[in-house]
Amino acid sequence: MTNPFAVRITAALLAGLLAACATTDPAPMTLATEPTTSVAQADERLAAVAKERAAIEARYAEREAVCYEKFFVNKCLDEAQERRRNALSAQRAIEIEAERYKRRLKVEERDRAMAKAEAEYQAQEAALAAQPPAPPREPAALPPPRPRAAGERQKQRERDDAESLTAAERAENVKDFAERKRKSEERQKEVARRMAEREAKAAKRAAEEAKAKADAAAAAGK
Repeated sequence: MTNPFAVRITAALLAGLLAACATTDPAPMTLATEPTTSVAQADERLAAVAKERAAIEARYAEREAVCYEKFFVNKCLDEAQERRRNALSAQRAIEIEAERYKRRLKVEERDRAMAKAEAEYQAQEAALAAQPPAPPREPAALPPPRPRAAGERQKQRERDDAESLTAAERAENVKDFAERKRKSEERQKEVARRMAEREAKAAKRAAEEAKAKADAAAAAGK
């Protein structure tokens, strides 16, 4: 015949063991992460995450050691592991949000720098293209004739020298004009090439966005 007193004692002991296995601190919950608003705040959050992770691992090690001293070891270990997992998950959410903010800020700064550089380049190219080539210089005026008192040979030599000088200057002017025209045409070609590249990039970006929208619509329709 079963002794009722022994049954009550056994039940009391089991209840005591179950209560001893339970811990007093509740399992942490994953809370919604507040959005990061500055790089300094993101760095502070990342540093706090690293510190809290170390504390989580230390608490888990303590709980694990306590569990091995209890009767229901596996149940105690499972609860400790679940708390550790939840706590690490909460810290990971904070880390992801802070890192995403810093990456987005870097991308925005890079895009602004590229847009500024492109605008400056386009302004310079437009100014060069709009600048007309310098007109050829007027030929130098002939030196005044010498007095008739000089001999005819001297007069002829002076005329020859003047004609030779003006011919050399005219040739130099023609060469300078041709060089300026060539440089202007090269600048115009470079501007046209840059415009074509920008239009090609815009068309490619539009095609990629259209494809992404089509893929998203196809995925939503599945």
